[in-house]
Amino acid sequence: MRYNTLSYKTELWDMGYNTWNFYQCNINEKVLTTTANLMKSLGLLDAGYNYVNIDDCYALKKRNAAGLIVEDPAKFPSGMANLTSYLHSHGFKAGIYSDSGWMTCGGYPGSYDNELLDAQTFHKWGFDYLKYDNCAIPYDSITRENTPGRYRRMSDAIASVAKSTKSTPMVFSLCEWGWQQVWLWGKEFGQSWRTTGDIGPYWESLTNIINFNSFIASSTDYYGRNDLDMLQIGNGNLTYHEARSHWTVWALMKSPLFIGTNLSAITKETLEILTNREIIAINQDPVIADSITPFRWGLNPDWTSNSTHPAQYWSGRTQNGTVVMMLNTLNKQATMSFNLTETPWLRSGRQYSVRDLWAHTNNGTAVRKISAQVPPHGVVALLLKDAGDEPAGLNPPCAVWWQCTDKNGTHVGG
Repeated sequence: MRYNTLSYKTELWDMGYNTWNFYQCNINEKVLTTTANLMKSLGLLDAGYNYVNIDDCYALKKRNAAGLIVEDPAKFPSGMANLTSYLHSHGFKAGIYSDSGWMTCGGYPGSYDNELLDAQTFHKWGFDYLKYDNCAIPYDSITRENTPGRYRRMSDAIASVAKSTKSTPMVFSLCEWGWQQVWLWGKEFGQSWRTTGDIGPYWESLTNIINFNSFIASSTDYYGRNDLDMLQIGNGNLTYHEARSHWTVWALMKSPLFIGTNLSAITKETLEILTNREIIAINQDPVIADSITPFRWGLNPDWTSNSTHPAQYWSGRTQNGTVVMMLNTLNKQATMSFNLTETPWLRSGRQYSVRDLWAHTNNGTAVRKISAQVPPHGVVALLLKDAGDEPAGLNPPCAVWWQCTDKNGTHVGG
């Protein structure tokens, strides 16, 4: 695969706020500065949420005589450059939005055939991040290229601006919705890519996204990541356990974490979910970039696609051990358990210390098996660290007993 100048190893995953989920087109500079101030006072900036991103509807409906996108002076009377300066001075980075077609999804100017001009404008305004949508596509007879080709145009424009200005390229986030298997080519052009349609503020939308991404989770690495869409936590339609599951899956799958709720009405429970430092540390792991992946589907046979009951048992590497996640997709409490050797990241014949990443407790040492009571639509997240050889004399002598064989060929155990 060809990597262009935008493909660089990232130090941190993207975390922050995006205006679309809550405000949609009802945005202005006061909304943005108030949001930034709340993020700082609530401790969200300190927890790692350092982007404040403007989505659609910030511009006038027509470009000016020079062909430039113009910020709406009624919404942003001080101008975008002043807004980004304000955000930067308060410790934030700033994100903006455009589209690979004639118009954005909201009917404002898109960037097709104006990619370099718009990349220059966004740089001049002081933006660090560009979300790039996929609406209002020109006719095939005009583009003579498919979706990757249209994203390449903006990717090359961003790279050109960074080279000419000797600056860091804007982070390029592809909002392509997965129609053309963007997880196969997205990292050639940007740092993240949407894999599904828009998220909804209800459990069935979450499980549908989790199910789809369970089959492509290995696409995430330091050069790009699957984007499961913005966080719905705090929008009122999810139970506490659903919200916690939502955030845990997104964080451990290394999806960009962009809040889309009304921060002025945020609850203590929601804030505690969003600022779980132990899970954020795994999300921001500077050594291991991989997403967690399923090691057993649970209710369904392995590799079964089920939009309401996705894979339940997941694990992945971290610099400090192996993270394991158990997701209860049932409407009732469930006893969930697994053999340690089911995950490829744990070794047979070893025992492991167990850290509960939600209770923030050390739960002793696990030998061969872990079980937990998981609330309906709830989640358990554990960090396991090697604690030496398992106790001698365990029977059967193999955790996976059905292939356990003595050197004379005799099967033992079971």
